[in-house]
Amino acid sequence: MVGDGGYSACVSPQAPPPGLLIVDKPAGMTSHDVVAKARRFLRTRKIGHAGTLDPMATGVLVLGVERATKLLGQLALDRKTYLATISLGVATTTDDAEGEVVARADESALAEVADSAITAEIAALTGDILQKPSAVSAVKVDGKRAYARVRAGEEVDLPARPVTVYRFDVLAQRRETGRLELDVMVDCSSGTYVRALARDLGAALGVGGHLAALRRTSVGPFTLAKARSLEDVERDPGLSLTLDEAVAAAFPRVDVDAPVAAAVRHGQRIPAAGRDGTYGVFAPDGRVLALAQDTGRTAKPVVVLDPA
Repeated sequence: MVGDGGYSACVSPQAPPPGLLIVDKPAGMTSHDVVAKARRFLRTRKIGHAGTLDPMATGVLVLGVERATKLLGQLALDRKTYLATISLGVATTTDDAEGEVVARADESALAEVADSAITAEIAALTGDILQKPSAVSAVKVDGKRAYARVRAGEEVDLPARPVTVYRFDVLAQRRETGRLELDVMVDCSSGTYVRALARDLGAALGVGGHLAALRRTSVGPFTLAKARSLEDVERDPGLSLTLDEAVAAAFPRVDVDAPVAAAVRHGQRIPAAGRDGTYGVFAPDGRVLALAQDTGRTAKPVVVLDPA
């Protein structure tokens, strides 16, 4: 959960209901900024986010409100989709448009980049790959964010790590004098850096490249269809999904009878549901009780969301 000092005087005695707020983050704001505004608009301090977006990026940012903050560490948000613009011919210190230019290809080299070469190198960056995160990423190095170490003047060389790029499709291409831009769609695993894809594509083509624009269209099961602008939240404070709806959207559902529901509310073990991984346990009235996992013949509540 992200802090927002000095806000306690604005907290309403009537807390909002628990659930998820899916925000369509505007450009130029940090995820921390979005959380701070959401706290003010919903009049509660109990808001956290599931993953971050860079300030230059827009799109889906998942916020947990009240008891739904307990979901954030359990959400299997392992697949994300982006619309992006890659600018070939210019490499930057941050692998995106906010960094300083470190290399620029001449016009003749850029003009010689064939469509077939772009297709081949994108194919090489699709599937299970090893990717080196940007030095200014949020990856921690000895407990400190890589970008903080870079800003402090340190040199950071992060090791490559496995990620999966399920789709990397070119949607449009623009060729002008001294510029080659690609509009792409990327569907990838959590931990994949789209700006690193832009960097590596440019390097493979021999002309350099960086990320010019980025919009996240989905995080796990949550898409822009449920996203709200901050202006809309300010005008009409409220959630995108109730706690019941959020769990039903993100986890397999198991419905139990009243005696089992009572046991769950007390944090007790219940009969196994025969499901792999984490699942939502729902009472006869449709309310979510907990997230649980099977351990042999019984199931153990991981998070009790509706305690006795």
